[in-house]
Amino acid sequence: MIDAAIAPCAKAVLFRNADWTLSGEGLEHRTTGYFIGRDVLGARRAEGLWDWPLQMAEKSWCRPSLFREAFLTALDRFGIARDAGLGQAFALGFGFRAGQAQETDGFVALADLLRPQPAPRPVPVPARRSARMSAGA
Repeated sequence: MIDAAIAPCAKAVLFRNADWTLSGEGLEHRTTGYFIGRDVLGARRAEGLWDWPLQMAEKSWCRPSLFREAFLTALDRFGIARDAGLGQAFALGFGFRAGQAQETDGFVALADLLRPQPAPRPVPVPARRSARMSAGA
């Protein structure tokens, strides 16, 4: 049962950026409605990596810098302690800041660095002709 006095506070906006809204209930993506509940924000995988940075890295619509800002704000707001696994999860999921691509906020996904690229097609090279010395040269 939800206490009627608490329910309105859960819906109050605690933080907002261009993509995410934080309420007492959790984080919500403003365009897609994708929701991460407050009770699962600190979820970690067996190896100690944080789950949400890895999951959100799979979403083509998720802008890394705005998710990171909202996620870290949520952790601080709800008193969820950070550890080394958080930074590792962001690095593995979203990659390292490269400052190249504007549409990905300057991140290069680690998977894009490690994924084998198809071998380039060989460019035909014309056969070399041997140079003949002419008698008059």
